[in-house]
Amino acid sequence: MLRERQVQAVPGGPTFLALFASLLLLILLLVVFHRTPAVVVPVVILLITDCICFGGLFTVAPNEGKVLQLFGRYVGTVRDPGWKWANPLYTKRKISLRIRNFESNKLKVNEHDGSPIEIAAVVVWRVVDTAEAAFEVDDYQNYVHVQSESALRNLATQYPYDAHEEGKMSLRANTAEIAEQIKSEIQARLAKAGVEVIEARISHLAYAPEIAGAMLRRQQASAIIAARQRIVEGAVGMVDMALEMLKQKHVVELDEERKAAMVSNLLVVLCGEHDARPVVNAGTIYH
Repeated sequence: MLRERQVQAVPGGPTFLALFASLLLLILLLVVFHRTPAVVVPVVILLITDCICFGGLFTVAPNEGKVLQLFGRYVGTVRDPGWKWANPLYTKRKISLRIRNFESNKLKVNEHDGSPIEIAAVVVWRVVDTAEAAFEVDDYQNYVHVQSESALRNLATQYPYDAHEEGKMSLRANTAEIAEQIKSEIQARLAKAGVEVIEARISHLAYAPEIAGAMLRRQQASAIIAARQRIVEGAVGMVDMALEMLKQKHVVELDEERKAAMVSNLLVVLCGEHDARPVVNAGTIYH
């Protein structure tokens, strides 16, 4: 595996001044000795060489690397920003080191329970090894996009959309943990391309349209059941408290049958969806 090797290029400013001065000098010699073939030939050769050397000037922007190659062989990478000069025979490929991000397409996959869902993610990344990015993969930007979507698709099949058991991870409820796993899985796939994944998180998560209505009704039913459970728990506590207070303050003595009737009535009042309509008993409670 090819690793990045940083090299120091010659400063471009002094090199340009030297080349320009030599160019003027060679032109002057050519004008003065244009009738002397013994001088003209080497001057012309030097003049051509000087012009070729101007092709070695290049610039490096901040957060940018220039990968240098000589006849296909990797020479090194220049990262220092500024105006530089290197062998004019070197090919110089620009690799951006800036932080970049992209949002994947909305992928339709089956989650762990088999329900079809739509999922997408935002991935923040940057190149950390220019040699690997340039030579280990054909197109590192396309490689990042394809492998990120592949990792996201694979992870979506490992967890359910909603956890129906307490303590079980799900895509919707455990967003922080899922984001870390997405980041780790994408990083494992992109390490060979010299890419560092800074952040990865889910940007879109929904049931597929064909089952969205059914799943919405399921969620509503779960919410109703949970609400009813809380209401019943509260009502039982209130009934228990009422019976205990009646007993402690000796307001009324109730046998087991009357307690059962009172519990039934209180539960109907407390758990009912509509306001209770009491019936006034004008006679004795035993007739």
